[in-house]
Amino acid sequence: MVTDPIADYLTRIRNAVKANHRIVEIPASNLKKGITKILFDKGYILNYKFEDEVKPGIIKIALKYHPVTKTPAIRDITRISKPGLRKFCGVEELPRVLNGLGIAIISTSKGLITDKEARELKVGGEIVCFVS
Repeated sequence: MVTDPIADYLTRIRNAVKANHRIVEIPASNLKKGITKILFDKGYILNYKFEDEVKPGIIKIALKYHPVTKTPAIRDITRISKPGLRKFCGVEELPRVLNGLGIAIISTSKGLITDKEARELKVGGEIVCFVS
């Protein structure tokens, strides 16, 4: 049994990037699907597919690499709020990742959004992870 499924999700992506894999398969949940959609919208992954016909569902993620230099689009992906220590912040304390070059994924009352969207909507929430 996994005690922190989001940390497991991020670790699978991190390990696949370090091993230069093209596709990674991850057990699905609604929170993981939301994070995957944000990573796709912001250009950190090439594509994704939700396979819900099997229980539990599976998320297939196609990782993105530079075509010439083969460097990955995801350089670092870090879990911030953990089950043992939750990290919450208001709109005034929202973090900036790499001075705005990366994103922070925030779980708010409006759903999963990035730090930039949270500033525009003027909402705070739980900091799920940093991506750069």
